[in-house]
Amino acid sequence: MLGLEKKDFQLLMLVIVLTLFAPFFLNPFPVDSTMDQFNAGYPDLMQRFVIFGIFAIGFNILFGLTGYLSFGHAAFLGAGSYAAIWMMKLLTMNVVPAIFLSIVVAGLFSLAVGYISLRRSGIYFSILTLAFAQMSYSLAYSVLTPITGGETGLQPKLADPRILDGPLEPGASPSANLFGLDMGASYELAIGGWLFTFNAGYYIAALLMVLSFYIAIRIFRSPFGLMLKAIKSNQNRLGYTGISTKPYTLAAFVISGMYAGLAGGLMVSMDAQAGAERMFWTASGEVVLMTILGGAGTLIGPVLGAGMIKYMENIFSKINERVLDGWFAWMPETLQDIFVSVVYPFVGKGWHLTLGLVFMLVVIFLPGGLMEGVKRIGDKFSRKKSPSVAAQTAPAE
Repeated sequence: MLGLEKKDFQLLMLVIVLTLFAPFFLNPFPVDSTMDQFNAGYPDLMQRFVIFGIFAIGFNILFGLTGYLSFGHAAFLGAGSYAAIWMMKLLTMNVVPAIFLSIVVAGLFSLAVGYISLRRSGIYFSILTLAFAQMSYSLAYSVLTPITGGETGLQPKLADPRILDGPLEPGASPSANLFGLDMGASYELAIGGWLFTFNAGYYIAALLMVLSFYIAIRIFRSPFGLMLKAIKSNQNRLGYTGISTKPYTLAAFVISGMYAGLAGGLMVSMDAQAGAERMFWTASGEVVLMTILGGAGTLIGPVLGAGMIKYMENIFSKINERVLDGWFAWMPETLQDIFVSVVYPFVGKGWHLTLGLVFMLVVIFLPGGLMEGVKRIGDKFSRKKSPSVAAQTAPAE
């Protein structure tokens, strides 16, 4: 179905179910409980899950399939953001033209960067992409201030022309929409002590994430994807056969850049502003961590890695000393102070330390990422061969 094999179709259905019912899965604790701190089912964070999932899916096509490690993909994320915000300022606050232009601009930009960077491979390719990203950041931050807004960035203003939109009502402010449906529109459902929020912007981004995931599956299983895997396996040997690998690597680079542009356009669609910080090298490093943490070369692994990092960034970073005091309030005062002092460096502003430790453990014990752990668990609970089957498959003497 949909041109997919059975396992791939089941995986796609799993992604659809998870995204569709995410407000329920991400809010497992009642709002009035002490564990409410760990609920992640609010619109802003759910949007980040799917948007950075798209970013990681695209990066995985380049790194996971082809083996080319780019440290400059944040440049395409930022280019897509700026293209989207200018479309909203000049044409319309409808997100469709903004998203379309973000993909086109990021694709053209990645074509130019890839054409130059792919003249080298290995660490030299990685350094070239990093150099392009940092140059883009510097241009956006200072030199191109009239276009990018410099340090303060850009956001829609009342004075913007928006030639396709009608005049706003007095006191109204421009807001991103999809043919009149506001991206911030939400519906809250209360069931007992639980509160679930269904946000329009999240489901629009989730729909694009599912579509992006489907396209990634088709790429992985296509002859083009097999050629990319061959390049990753042994590019020199492939070259000896007379096949030029440059068109394939450049195509993978451009596709990956277009995914990044889509993510950048969705960021602006959900929160109508764009800044140079999205082009900084740390954003490029973040998507590398997402892909490796989830499992480079796997289909759903980068999405899991993106979700895990964004969960820790937004949930663990909110845990402060006051929250810890509440957790350990049942202990004697001296013991409570000891536990708070031990745990506090790993949460709040120190959440990066926890992420670093998790990343180290995954790299050491699960080199294939979180998906390797899932596979090991699946193998452990899978049905073993019966003795009769084992005897039938044993080699004859």
